[in-house]
Formats: sequence, structure tokens, C-alpha cells
Amino acid sequence: MIRLKFLHTARNVLALSFLASSLAFSPAQAQTNGEIKVMISGGFSAAYDELVPQFEARHGVKVTTVHGPSMGATPQAIPNRLARGESADVVILADTSLDKLIEQGKVLPASRTDLVRSIIAMAVKEGAPVPKLETTDDLKKAMLEAKSIAYSDSASGVYIATEMLKKLGIEEQVKGKSRAIPAEPVAKVVARGEAEIGFQQMSELKPIKGITIVGPIPAEVQKVTVFSAGVVKGAPNEQGGMELVRYLSSEAAEPAIVRSGLEPAWKGK
Repeated sequence: MIRLKFLHTARNVLALSFLASSLAFSPAQAQTNGEIKVMISGGFSAAYDELVPQFEARHGVKVTTVHGPSMGATPQAIPNRLARGESADVVILADTSLDKLIEQGKVLPASRTDLVRSIIAMAVKEGAPVPKLETTDDLKKAMLEAKSIAYSDSASGVYIATEMLKKLGIEEQVKGKSRAIPAEPVAKVVARGEAEIGFQQMSELKPIKGITIVGPIPAEVQKVTVFSAGVVKGAPNEQGGMELVRYLSSEAAEPAIVRSGLEPAWKGK
């Protein structure tokens, strides 16, 4: 797992202060406050799906979830949902998108909490030949020889389309056979045989049947995405949202996070 060193910043201090205030929030308060509504992108979804039932049982509160990409033009994208007035208490998405929502005044700045670090991996259809993926030359060869390539229309795919292909020097060669997949896991497209190879966050590939995960893309062109949570400004259940974010960023969440192919953001700081 790729590890990054993070410096303690004023933003981290604010987030810790914000979440510390939620320690006094009891299960009884969660029950009183009722439902917590969450908008979440795919990168953290597998760990989240395991953790939410534990949180609900512990606090006696119902968590309702809607899914959508961290960015992009689809109606399901979290920024677009908020822009048209959909209600939410918590959003969980790529940190760059969360920062934009904070700048727009839609998320409370002090609630910003990094949850996990995620890496990009490559997959092929189950039973198909598995290309070598140890070096950037291996990656270039696999992409040039593939008949079709799919990647996400969210954080990982934006990086691949706008940066990685240029770094590899094959942007023009693969342009005609590459496409971004909106509002659907790339692995499902690969499993159906509609793309020979696919790229997405490792944690988004792992839950899907019918594929073989070749492995992470090489370190020289790897892009680590941080998925972060924040409480929406004017949230109907701000207090419940605070407690959920605190739980998802706690040591208790670590086993589920690691099983999903992610690294807790608080590790390796």
C-alpha cells in the first residue's frame, strides 16, 4: 500500500476540535434525532456498507444512503445533487470535490475529516489473459494492445484521462478506444465484456464479481485519492452527522477499511 506523509495543519486541528464536540453525543440523542442521510461516492462504499449497520445498532439510528460520483456531469454526482437542493446530513467523496463544496459554502469547514487513502488498480474479465503490470512499460503495452479501455468518470478516471495517458505518452494512440463510464462501476462493464481492461479505485473493483484484478498501477504513475467526509451546512441532523463521521474515522472502523482495499487516513501521518 502506498503511504503518504501528512503534515498536521490548522485544518486537521479544526476537524479534531469539531469531532471532539461529538463525544458528548450519546446513542439516546441519535435515537431522538432520527434519520441520518448520507451521500457517498464509490471509493469508500464497501467499507461504509460494512460499518453503517454497526453504527445503527450501536446508536439506534437509521442511516439512509444515496450513491453518486464525486464529480462529473451526471445527475447522480454528489455536487449536482446538492446544487439542485437535495437534502443530506453527511457527504463522503474525494477530498478535492469536498474542498470545492466547502468553498461554495455547502459543507461546514470544521467538519472536514479525511477517512481513507485509495489507489487505482487495473482489472480484466474473469478468465481473460492477465497482462503483466510491474512497470510503466508493462502498463503502456497492456493499454496499447487492448481493444477497449474503460475508466471511471470520477476522480481516478479524470486523472487517467488528463494526466496518466500524457505521462505514458500514449494519449493519442488510445483515444479512440478509451471511454469514461458514468454512474456505474467500471468493473461491471469489464465483467460484461464491454471493455477489455478497466481502471478504477481498488476498493471499487474488489466487490464486483466476474473480473480479475491485475493489481495496482505502477507507483511512477499511481494517483492516491483521499476520500473525506463533511457535514452539510444546514443539515437536518447535524449532530447525528457529526457522530457518524467520528465513527467512520475511528480505530473501530480500521478492520473494515483495510478489508476493502483502503488505507486509513490516520495511518502513516
